Amino acid sequence: MENQYVLRALAFHDRGYNCAQSVACAFLEVLPVDESTLFKVTEGFGRGIGRTEGTCGAISGAVAVASLLTSSGTVEHLTKKTTYELAGEIFDRFAQKNHSPICKDLQGLQNGTVLRSCPGCIEDAVLIVQELLRIN
Repeated sequence: MENQYVLRALAFHDRGYNCAQSVACAFLEVLPVDESTLFKVTEGFGRGIGRTEGTCGAISGAVAVASLLTSSGTVEHLTKKTTYELAGEIFDRFAQKNHSPICKDLQGLQNGTVLRSCPGCIEDAVLIVQELLRIN
């Protein structure tokens, strides 16, 4: 059976969404935010945060999803510890699976060796979010 979230994320990417937008917007049906807002919020995370080729945008999109689903949205009910732990777990699992969390390394921009394509990174990030947050 094909994964609806992965398919949705890859379809967004095919339409021109960056990796962060693709991952985050794939989960719209379970998030407390509309597509336009989520698209805007995650736009700057493309190509490793503003084309700096740093942390992979798919990771950033996954962390955005986790934050939207775990944060209380207020300082009166602190959820930072839980959200930080979840974000760290997303980062660690992605880095372990792909041997790097860094866009330029994943894309082989310095040494020519591609560790993982953008669609592959998107798929991995979506699956990690689904597993950690138990989203079916």
